[in-house]
Amino acid sequence: MRHVAASSRGRPLPPDLRVTMHFHPDRSSGNRPLLVQMATDGVYRSQFVTGTSNGGLTAHPGGARWRWESRIFAGAYDDAAPELRPVYGALNYRRERTGGAPRFGSSHFRLTSESLARATFCYPDSSAGPSHFGVADRCSLVGLAEAADADALDDHIEAQLHGPVRLDRDIEALVLDPSYRGTEVHEAARHLPCPIEWHPGFRLGVAELRRHPHYRGRRYVDLGTEIAVDSLLTPNIIGDAARTGRYELQDLKKVWHCLARFGNLGTR
Repeated sequence: MRHVAASSRGRPLPPDLRVTMHFHPDRSSGNRPLLVQMATDGVYRSQFVTGTSNGGLTAHPGGARWRWESRIFAGAYDDAAPELRPVYGALNYRRERTGGAPRFGSSHFRLTSESLARATFCYPDSSAGPSHFGVADRCSLVGLAEAADADALDDHIEAQLHGPVRLDRDIEALVLDPSYRGTEVHEAARHLPCPIEWHPGFRLGVAELRRHPHYRGRRYVDLGTEIAVDSLLTPNIIGDAARTGRYELQDLKKVWHCLARFGNLGTR
């Protein structure tokens, strides 16, 4: 954190901003539902531990994620055990009810204000080789992000949390998509030691999806049309498709991008 702070500029972040950590709550970690595993562990684990991600799958020694962290943190984590490495989220600088980076999941944990003190930030995303960094008391990244002409799924300010993120101490709420009401996800969430909230939701009709074949590609429009239920896509429907094992998860990720980009009810 001292290394990042030394290259950070700007004023302190407004104290009402929060970091959100996005994920798809209906996926699995190993052979166990993700939320069940979280309830057992009591902590939010990084891709280096879980081997799963809603972004790129490069968190291993020598992989792209490992190299990004080595550059950003001056090698501080090069020899660290997987469970000691930072976990990732986004600064919700727009104060969106659907969180700061829905690209990476339909639902999110909202962290406490105290968590800001052990977070570092970069813009753009660490995968893009950023040269602009921040910490809570010196951060000019909000202005950079607001001035950029970026796609709505790419304008997030990445946050890296240093130290364990405990669900009973560091989380204000688990914020779920309403498509999970009354489902196994909802039931599993009740066993977590944090409150449950609901955001407005992601919903996209097939007719609207077909208007955007150039966003991620025609094949993903066709896939979204295939898995839609009653001509509608929601996070729960994509999760159901993932559990069938008939579709590549990376392909379903592109369908999710379309849903997140054009079906975000929290921005309407």
